[in-house]
Amino acid sequence: VIYGCNEHCTYCVVPGVRGVEQSRSMEAILQECLQLAASGYKEVTLLGQNIDAYGRDMSPRRTFADLLHYLNDNLPPDTISRIRYVTSHPRYFSDRVIDAVANLDKVCECFHMPFQAGDDQVLKGMRRGYSYNSYMNIIRKIRAKAPDASICGDVIVGFPGESEEAFQRTLDLMEEVKFDNLNTFAYSPRPNTEAADWDNQIPPEVQSERLQRVQALAVTHALERSQRYLGRVVEVLVEDRNPKNGDEVMGRTRQGRQVFFPGNVDELKGEYAIVKIVEARTWSLVGAIVDNVK
Repeated sequence: VIYGCNEHCTYCVVPGVRGVEQSRSMEAILQECLQLAASGYKEVTLLGQNIDAYGRDMSPRRTFADLLHYLNDNLPPDTISRIRYVTSHPRYFSDRVIDAVANLDKVCECFHMPFQAGDDQVLKGMRRGYSYNSYMNIIRKIRAKAPDASICGDVIVGFPGESEEAFQRTLDLMEEVKFDNLNTFAYSPRPNTEAADWDNQIPPEVQSERLQRVQALAVTHALERSQRYLGRVVEVLVEDRNPKNGDEVMGRTRQGRQVFFPGNVDELKGEYAIVKIVEARTWSLVGAIVDNVK
């Protein structure tokens, strides 16, 4: 829905290879959604490198929250019933987007909010434009308005100049948020990026050790977040057969958690099922169908 990126994070090649931000019209996005619905799709994901920048290049100016409301209001019944999006930028994230996720029936309760690091000096070196505290203010607002929403993130460890104390702030932030899912990366120098030329690079063995610590904590939090579903009855949009068990199908909750349960993929694929969750795993759930397909 928006191409390019106007940010210049010191580790990122995107602005140089994808150009400046260009937002598509809301009307064009709606028409593509309707075309997908006509082909049988029920869920769409709105994509943008910095989706919160949507519309700021338009005249008159639009916002990403405007787009969510427009699609929610103009998609007819029995077409697209789930809307997801990636990726948010904490510097530009809007309270109106939280309100849209909390209140609009087609917008799924899922936030992808990369934080990249927990230390303010590392964030400044990355040129991210926010702090530990401002990021946590966003998380607190999400928890207040959409308490059952999933929160996912991205983190980079071993950025140039990251001390052990600075890395500990990343662990502190993870403990405070408890992400449903966290994409973890060790910093790697990219061509034509500022940070690649700095002389305070972190040794690979230190990066690897920090990455392992982040990943271990992320697994602990993901299992904890999965366990909140135990005993619940949830709506699952069935996507396909379980590749490891042909007698099971797999799909996702509105919050994006993958669910496996017994079922006939030929009957259920592309349909909604009402499923009771009986087992919680780190990255997925196991359930049993309890009601007719919606």
